[in-house]
Amino acid sequence: MPGKTRHSPKNCLVFAHRGANTEAMENTRNAFDKALGYAIDGIETDIQLSRDEIAVLWHDRFLDRIGLSDKHIDDFDYHQLKALINPESESEGIMTLQDFLAAYRKRCRLLLEIKNRDWEPVSRHELKIRQTLDLVGQNFDQRIIVSSFNLPSLVYAHQYNPALPLVYNFETAQTIADARKLLNTHAFLHGLCLPIASVDQAIVGLLREQQKCIAVYTCNSDSEINKSLQLGVDILISDLPHKALILRDQ
Repeated sequence: MPGKTRHSPKNCLVFAHRGANTEAMENTRNAFDKALGYAIDGIETDIQLSRDEIAVLWHDRFLDRIGLSDKHIDDFDYHQLKALINPESESEGIMTLQDFLAAYRKRCRLLLEIKNRDWEPVSRHELKIRQTLDLVGQNFDQRIIVSSFNLPSLVYAHQYNPALPLVYNFETAQTIADARKLLNTHAFLHGLCLPIASVDQAIVGLLREQQKCIAVYTCNSDSEINKSLQLGVDILISDLPHKALILRDQ
């Protein structure tokens, strides 16, 4: 498990943030395939629910990026979303989690962020968790990790499937004191995913002592990427995975 020993920069896994999202529409087959054109270690993606409760890949609730600023992902059934989001391009249309797992779980590691926020009822949070964990199924090699900013969702996920590695995403305002308290009360967590601005040697040391995985988002500049590499994190998430790979491997 990541975290048992201090990693050198060469051991850091580079994950493409929503695929190669600077080269294609994020969270689409085209973005994932372009990311796999590089020697990436993994893909990070986001999970939402359509109105008819299909798990789909979409970053936030809003549809402004397709010109529907007053509409939300949960305003539409899946077949309607397919017709709205690049229907002329199968490779850049909306993708279900089921199709994503079928296409990519054997090709690289996966980090599935479940987007559970306060605007959505807890019943849908829990349904999203159950759907995701059921679709992941057996994960003996732990090449699939599930994350969320919503701690109650991770508690529910652990109760539903104690074997699945779960990572809590930190907000920028959270501190090492929050991390220390969290690790005392939620020892089941596989690790933390930290914003690059908040990462330093102290919090890395704390997570190493606890034998927890250390993931960092979103590392795009040379200084951000090098900072993560020098601290020896386990997972570096980047919008520019090709740049991160060059800096890691040079």
